[in-house]
Amino acid sequence: FAAQRHVLTYMEDAVSQLLENREDISQYGIARFFTEYFNSVRQGTHILFREFSFVQATPHNRVSFLRTFWRCFRTVGKNGGKYLLTAQEYHCLLQLLCPDFPMELTQKAARIVLMDDAMDCLMSFSDFLFAFQIQFYYSEFLESVATIYQDLLAGKNPNTVIVPTSSSGLHRQRQPPSDCSPLDGVEASLFYQCLESLCDRSKYSCPPSALVKEMLSSAQRLTFYGFLMALAKDQGINRALGALPDKGDLFLDPAMDQELEKLVAQVSGLSISGPTSSTGDTANLPVRNSPRVNSPWKPLHHRRKMDTESEGSNEETDSSEN
Repeated sequence: FAAQRHVLTYMEDAVSQLLENREDISQYGIARFFTEYFNSVRQGTHILFREFSFVQATPHNRVSFLRTFWRCFRTVGKNGGKYLLTAQEYHCLLQLLCPDFPMELTQKAARIVLMDDAMDCLMSFSDFLFAFQIQFYYSEFLESVATIYQDLLAGKNPNTVIVPTSSSGLHRQRQPPSDCSPLDGVEASLFYQCLESLCDRSKYSCPPSALVKEMLSSAQRLTFYGFLMALAKDQGINRALGALPDKGDLFLDPAMDQELEKLVAQVSGLSISGPTSSTGDTANLPVRNSPRVNSPWKPLHHRRKMDTESEGSNEETDSSEN
């Protein structure tokens, strides 16, 4: 159970941060630190502003990052998909949550949507999000799929499947399989047999074999990017992954909306002033002191990151206050 849930990964990370912040933690106590840390892991907020190596370290981290990205930027896709962005602009959004998020993964997700067309084309939020989910969560799996597809396209029998490590799957540039084959792709049934064997051997996350088989059952031949697009659009695979809602509910988040309504109500309440006189003189109006709201104590691994980022902006802030 500990290995399946990657408990050791989180324990090592917690201890590492405990040692790095031991002076600050002495104010709150070790017990409170561990409580806050593992509560953040449970809630999925532990990946905020963390380095990419940690964000991709476990399946739970990847799901948490996908869910956080959706909740933070879902308004981009509202108004009937009015706002369309380029791959570079989506990458900027990703970097707001993970500053060192690699552009390569963003480009690979964009290629699923654009079918390897011009990378400066505009994409809707929903199209990019579901493609990014497949590329990010199943990154190592897709690297092996690309190798299998190339072998089948070349007439080879991919009996030996080389499963990439997490590092090689990221830094090795994927050679886009050519979709210009006279055969228009590879045979779907043979392709699935290779994928089934890959899923049995792989130690990384793979889509459920039954859902992949069902998805490919109606196809005789398929291309590589056609397969990736089918994965991204399959709602069964989306539900199995469990990070995002169905496409029809993508812009609904009652819990977040309720929190936003509370914040708006608080801001509106603080901005209400007394009635002005008919002459417009407000000199005699009572001054309303806004109540000071104490910020909740944040886990140290969040606070440390935010403090570091704010050091470079002190000069600008001070000048603006003057």
